[in-house]
Amino acid sequence: MSDKVLLKMDGFEVTQANVDSFLQQMGQDGIQFNNEEGKKQIATELMNQHLLYLDAIENGLEEDEAFQKELALAKEQILRQYSMQKLLSEIEVSDDEAKAYFDENKDAFKKLYRYQASHILVEDEDKAKELKNKLDQGESFETIAREYSTCPSKENGGDLGMFTSGQMVAEFDTALETMENDEISDPVKTEFGYHIIHLKNKDLARNDDFASNVNNIKGMLTSMKQQELYLQKTNELQEKYKVEKKF
Repeated sequence: MSDKVLLKMDGFEVTQANVDSFLQQMGQDGIQFNNEEGKKQIATELMNQHLLYLDAIENGLEEDEAFQKELALAKEQILRQYSMQKLLSEIEVSDDEAKAYFDENKDAFKKLYRYQASHILVEDEDKAKELKNKLDQGESFETIAREYSTCPSKENGGDLGMFTSGQMVAEFDTALETMENDEISDPVKTEFGYHIIHLKNKDLARNDDFASNVNNIKGMLTSMKQQELYLQKTNELQEKYKVEKKF
């Protein structure tokens, strides 16, 4: 970020870095201001906000009762959040803990594939076999999908886009795991009917070894520990301050 000064007054200045930071905080809404004129508008607005702050101080608005109530509420909210962050920041998960969890739950860490595929869906097995023969003889997958498939994806030639393991029904998923890139499957039966699958591409998104899963495991265990610590702490505080439950 640049430290170029865009606007200044005695004791205060608006820099390019201030404007860039504000744009970033705006997210998608900031796109329309991400140009020379838009950045000038933001710089002016940041200065205007500071001028309003100075005017409020000069006129003693910070002493208003309504402001003091708002300030107290804001202080309480910030202090609650800070207390929570400080409490939960104590949590750590070691490599040994993560490895122990992995060893005890290996079935939960199967290989994860990223697929790009199309399919043709029909209700009748004989029809599915007939269409597979047409494909084997060189007819266009997209053309047959548009003509015969009962899935809404027919409008796109059967294209299902990108998806990962587990997003499709089990039989469909199992078929994909055994297929090679650019392969067209025999009819696959699921609860929806008979699918002919064209696997366009398959990539290994996550392996099933510990190294590929350690960060996810640590994140999950950290969340579990934080929840446990939070409940423990709040239960202790309920007893300390003698909270009476009326439900």
